[in-house]
Order: sequence, then C-alpha cells, then structure tokens
Amino acid sequence: MRIDKYTQKMQEALQVAQDLASQANHPEITNEHFLSALLDQGEGITRPLLEKLGANVDRLRAQLRSELERRPKIHGAAADVRLSNELRTVLDSAEKEMSKLKDEFASAEHYLLALAGAPPSGVPAAKLLKDIGVTRDKLMQGLQQVRGSQRVTDQNPEGKYQALEKYGRDLTELARRGKIDPVIGRDNEIRRIMQVLSRRTKNNPVLIGDPGVGKTAIVEGLARRIISGDAPDSLKQKRIIAMDIGAMVAGAKFRGEFEDRLKAFLKEVTDAQGQIILFIDELHTIVGAGAAEGSVDASNMLKPMLARGELRTIGATTIDEYRKYIEKDAALERRFQPVLVNEPTVEDTVAILRGLKERYEVHHGVRITDSALVAAAMLSHRYITDRFLPDKAIDLVDEAASRLKIE
Repeated sequence: MRIDKYTQKMQEALQVAQDLASQANHPEITNEHFLSALLDQGEGITRPLLEKLGANVDRLRAQLRSELERRPKIHGAAADVRLSNELRTVLDSAEKEMSKLKDEFASAEHYLLALAGAPPSGVPAAKLLKDIGVTRDKLMQGLQQVRGSQRVTDQNPEGKYQALEKYGRDLTELARRGKIDPVIGRDNEIRRIMQVLSRRTKNNPVLIGDPGVGKTAIVEGLARRIISGDAPDSLKQKRIIAMDIGAMVAGAKFRGEFEDRLKAFLKEVTDAQGQIILFIDELHTIVGAGAAEGSVDASNMLKPMLARGELRTIGATTIDEYRKYIEKDAALERRFQPVLVNEPTVEDTVAILRGLKERYEVHHGVRITDSALVAAAMLSHRYITDRFLPDKAIDLVDEAASRLKIE
C-alpha cells in the first residue's frame, strides 16, 4: 500500500475515514468508514458513478451509518486508530485494478471495483454494495460512460471526468424542457447563423452587439428551432452546449490544471463527431483565460481546432470587446464570421414584451396590461440612455411587477 500512488481524493478520504473512526471511538478504520468518506466527497466520482448505475446512494449511506453504529467502541483508542486487515486487502486489490486499467494512480473507481469483487461474507461494505445491485461488471460499464477512454495520469483526475456536464450547459435540452423564454423576431439573425453554421469552412458565427440587445437570446432561439425541427438538415439533431469558462478556471490551483480541463472538454466535443455546436458567451473571455506565466490561454488551444474545422462554435461579444480583444488577434478573427445584432426599435421591443408577458404574469402573479408594455418600451427608450432595448424595457416590466406584488 503506497499512499503516494493514491489520488488527492483517495488521500482525503483516508483522512476523513480516520477522523470518523476516532470520533466514534472505533479502534480500526474499516471499509465502511472509507466508503462513507468517499460518498460524502463534494466533487468525487463515487456518488455520481453509483447514481449512474441507478443505485440508491442515500439508502447505502444510511445502511453504512447503522453498520458503523453497531461496531464495538473502545474509549481511549482514538489516538491509536489503524487500518483494518479487510481495508488493507481491498486497498491492495485497488492497486491491482489500477494496473489492469493501465492507470498511474489509484483512484476511487479502483477501490469500488476492488470492493465489488471482495467476499460479501467478510466485508459488510461489499455486501451492502451487492444489496443495492452494484456489481463489478456494472461498475465497468458505468466507468466507460463517466470517464470514457481517459486514464488516471495525475492526482486530480476527477476534474476531467464528464467535463461536458461540469463545464457546459445544454441549451437544446433546456429548450426541450421549456426552460428557455421564447424569442420574438430576430428571424434574420437566426437565419444568418444557420447559414454560417452550414458552411464547409469558417463555419463559426460571432454575434456582435451592444450589451442587452439579445445576443444570447438569439442562440437560445436557434436551440428552440432545432428542437421544433424548424432547422436545415445540416443542423437537425445537433446539440448546442454553452461553455462556462468561469467554472473551468474556478479552483484550478495548479499549473496546467485549467488546460487539462479545457482539453478534456474539447475532446468530448470532438468525440461527438460534429453533433455538438459550442456556444461561447462573452467570447473575449477566452483571450487570456487560464494564462499564467509559461502556460497557454484558451484561445490558443481553440485556434487549431477551429482552423481544422473540428469545432463548430458560436461566439457572442460586445462591439468594444470585439475590437479590443478579437480584432487585434488576426488568427482568431479570421476563424469567425461576424453577425451584427442591432438594437431593436421601440415597436419591435413592444412585440418582444408581448411574447414574454405571460411568463412574467405567471412568475409575479399579477396581470400586465398592454398599455404598460407600450409605456415600458417608450419610457425606457426615452429616459434610460445608458442601456439598450429590449433589456432595459424587460427590466422595467419585471421591476414594476415585482414592486406591485410585494405591495
């Protein structure tokens, strides 16, 4: 058993298991302590993996707790807590599983595989796994879905698993579930995006417009059209995934961690073989994102893939930011086709407000008259000069309805 060959999450789980045993006055750290610690980990793989197999994780957690409560307690033993023989055996088996999968570090999935293969008679945790229907074969199938062909090559592999789910939002799925507001008008812009996306090369549109004119809403409108079947054959069945650069950068403490996450994310996109269209809101944030001394920023990792046509990407940015960041980078600029998004007129804004009216009425529980919508569009256009339609008019309706509701 070599602790230095364990991933960060495994080492943390061992520490937590030791604390659990000490607090409960148990003389030994058992598989039950260790499995409990793995299940409680925030960003660990154990809980999502078991949930993917359809296992009732909360039931397993409760059974582990009652199993630990039945354990004999020895007061004064807290200082001298050691690993039980059963746990040592399973951890040794986990290292063998690591070698079988050609991984470099022992991770939680190796432990689960070893535990599923342990004799249920001598290891209560193994019996509990079996009771909720978790077998070694099922675990192998689940692992294939969660980590695919990726191997554990460093001590923080969890950040690279299911990167698409962690660092992306599926706009087509949200549209399917009715979570996206309807898009009124903007037919020309949506058609132009479809036209650019259907090109053979340089098929990456970038929406350029002032903040609040509805750039993101246009992409959401495209997602709704794909779901309703009102899209050209080249775009049918495609998924639009919005990339969350902030989530990718957050918590990337070590040098190269951000690049690993982005690489894993882009690999999942390319593995989908053209079925995914990437949406990068605030496109200028990729210039310099994750760049530290001696490392690569996100835009330099995206450029080769955009050039080869491996990625179909929709960007959105403001005019100022486009000039400041994208236009200066000639190699990045020529990968994208600009689509200008102008501020809608007051009449168009009234039509947009009419389309959204019902959703705001349901949310606030008030009735919004048509004259209020017209007034919101006209007055916001006249008096709020530092912002743009339709955003400022929608804000005005929302604020007024909210005020009426609380009074």
